[in-house]
Amino acid sequence: MSLISTRKPRPFQHNFIYVDERKERLKEIEERAKRELEGEKSSDFNPERLRGTFTDAARSHGKRRKNANRQASMNIFLTVLLIVALTFLWIYLTK
Repeated sequence: MSLISTRKPRPFQHNFIYVDERKERLKEIEERAKRELEGEKSSDFNPERLRGTFTDAARSHGKRRKNANRQASMNIFLTVLLIVALTFLWIYLTK
């Protein structure tokens, strides 16, 4: 009979041990009151304010981006240097 009707697994439920529910409710009430007082509008949302907040918060990502930019500029410099050197070598050999 167990092959026909398989039981569903029990859903995951995580209860925090150290949570102050009263404090959280008060915080939600304060936020709701602030929003009502300010008269929050949908036009107040500006995605430009959010741009770069993650990369600013994540130090390793910012370092990686800086290193990538430095590496790219170094590659361009070496390529230009190689082209100049090969041009001088070609001019020297053709004379």
